[in-house]
Amino acid sequence: MTDAVSDCNVGYKKEVERLRAAGVAGRNGRLRDLFDYLAERGPDAESASQSDIAVAVFGEAQNDADDATVRVYVHRLRKKIDDYYSRHEPSSDALRLEIPSGIYGLRPMRRAGASDVSSLSQGAVVPRRLVAIALVALAILCAGAFGLGRSLERPGAASALWQPLLESERPVLFVLGDYYLFGEIDPLIPDEGRLIRDFRVNSSEDLLRLQEAEPDRYAVAEDFGLNYLPFSTSYALSAIAPVLEGNGKTATVIAASDLRPDMLNRFDIVYVGLLSGLGPLEQQVFAGSGFRLGETYDELIDRESRQIYASDEARRIAAPVFYRDYAYLARFIAPGGAKVIVVASERETGLRSLGPIVASAELPEKVAEVVADGAPFEALWQVTGQQGADLSDRLILARTRR
Repeated sequence: MTDAVSDCNVGYKKEVERLRAAGVAGRNGRLRDLFDYLAERGPDAESASQSDIAVAVFGEAQNDADDATVRVYVHRLRKKIDDYYSRHEPSSDALRLEIPSGIYGLRPMRRAGASDVSSLSQGAVVPRRLVAIALVALAILCAGAFGLGRSLERPGAASALWQPLLESERPVLFVLGDYYLFGEIDPLIPDEGRLIRDFRVNSSEDLLRLQEAEPDRYAVAEDFGLNYLPFSTSYALSAIAPVLEGNGKTATVIAASDLRPDMLNRFDIVYVGLLSGLGPLEQQVFAGSGFRLGETYDELIDRESRQIYASDEARRIAAPVFYRDYAYLARFIAPGGAKVIVVASERETGLRSLGPIVASAELPEKVAEVVADGAPFEALWQVTGQQGADLSDRLILARTRR
């Protein structure tokens, strides 16, 4: 046991020097001072307190210690270290340093394999609530993947909606509307952590920027590298994917957060998700649309008539009452030449209903008319739901776009 601890300490010191030589925390400045302070405390030291760091690193008096500043700098250092290991090979003994969530200290971690990481020292306590949420998310994704796999065994005929993609020489990207989550964990009460979806925060870079700009609001926020997909996305995708796959069209699935502008020069796009998850596609979708988004992503406003189509799913889904949601379909050509089809809705119920509609070999008559014209078009459905179930749908309009 003593030899193992000694080896751990030696490896820890070597890895500290490796990160210093690489300039992970910079050559000087507060971030480097913070790294040196935590490194000198050693791998087995108790977690430093915010006030300890404020005094030792930032030179603040005990009574004037700015906890928000400490949290922001610890977050920045954690991000710098994680980014370094994501781009570089591990050390010869597979050792790496981490600042675990809820811990103000450098901890050595030995990577035994690609998915097997064991701690050599004190690690972070993972809140039980976060573990439960992660397990639920994993179950949802597995269920969606299972449904998609089964549906691919039953290829169906494709309507005129999909013909431009089937005739195109470009491969297809299924782009799924995903959402970035960050956590808030009090170092003193880690079990009371929570996950947050904030429309201002769509990436770890956004989180870091807001931590620096608004430390009082985002100081305790932590980047967990989590994104989630709405449950209805798996249903819609499992209905649509066989139409393309079954007709010999190559398709790849990516998250909207991974979509890059240059991809529209090489792929055709099928977006599946909520309107709030369009991400980099949002501007192009509504540039030629007769609709605009309202103050929230739960409403579409007709530019000409000013009619508002607002989902009330969020307010009523928990009760056994009927509510309305709206599903949106569009097809157009993006500036990069990509043929884009958007299968979206304001909330979950509309997307669950729209998937089978657009996957059918026969489209509603008015939709079929604008599709056959070959011009860019859009259509809107009102979907009646109850506690997440899509009970009925009604086509409101189908028209050409600019």
